[in-house]
Amino acid sequence: MMFYKKKILFVTSTRADYGKIKPLIIKTQKNKKFISKVFVTGMHNLKLYGKTIGELKMDKISGLIVHNNQNKFSKMDEILINTIRGFSPVLKKFKPDLVVIHGDRTEPLACALSALLNNFNVAHIEGGEVSGTVDEMLRHAISKISHIHLVSNKTAKKRLIQMGENKKNIFVVGSPDVDMILGKDLPNLNIVKKRYDITFENYAIGIIHPITTNLKNLKRETKIFLNSIVKSNLNYILIYPNNDHGSDIILNEIKKLKKNKKFKIFPSIRFEYYLTLLKNSRFIIGNSSSGIIEAPYYGVSTINLGDRQKNRLQSN
Repeated sequence: MMFYKKKILFVTSTRADYGKIKPLIIKTQKNKKFISKVFVTGMHNLKLYGKTIGELKMDKISGLIVHNNQNKFSKMDEILINTIRGFSPVLKKFKPDLVVIHGDRTEPLACALSALLNNFNVAHIEGGEVSGTVDEMLRHAISKISHIHLVSNKTAKKRLIQMGENKKNIFVVGSPDVDMILGKDLPNLNIVKKRYDITFENYAIGIIHPITTNLKNLKRETKIFLNSIVKSNLNYILIYPNNDHGSDIILNEIKKLKKNKKFKIFPSIRFEYYLTLLKNSRFIIGNSSSGIIEAPYYGVSTINLGDRQKNRLQSN
């Protein structure tokens, strides 16, 4: 008996969103009811940030459609335009039954908009969240042009209903990375340390991202952050910021620490390996959502700086 296989097109543009949707991609690619492909763009294709498309290849993800939408000097509006230029032909050729996107960045906004204007259904993961920065506005914009909403909590569902979304299309499924956070298959700490040549017995994790609406203070605030953790005289695993406008300012300051033996600096770390490092860290400091979303599951303390996560729903 013949049956029609549903076609799903995933979108990933960063190490962070890939870590969250990876289990979904793998499950759909193993399920004979689906044909799934992955549109790979953004930071994944930039050497500066570790060219993390290699992570997808290591995971044996099939059906990769690679689109280079930027260089390290590209502005967010240019990235938006270039993403649509690359995604639109893919939509028309593959004709997916569903486009699956995550989060609050320029690339998912571009792909959701292109899908909407070409009459393809969009499922948005982790909509309805607030943070207080431009990310929040992008996330809400994506929600308004999506058809199905897979949200993390009841508060997010309520917010989407207040925004006018049909509650029948909103499903509270939890954060998609919880299965990995609490999974039994995370790599052993010794294996992780060996892979990344980390010799620290004890360490903390530092991640600072640019706030695109407050670039005038970014250099000063980055210097304060880095000088403070240097003065603490603790060991740190420092991870590059995302590639939002202003990331070059942070990177220039981070480079000054390369000879400091208290720091191990990485463009990116494989998600499962990062979770193992986070789980065994003394604390995480900076403005990454990882400190709000993932760290509480491990009982790891977070020192959260600035406004980037100020309105996020927080764990007890």
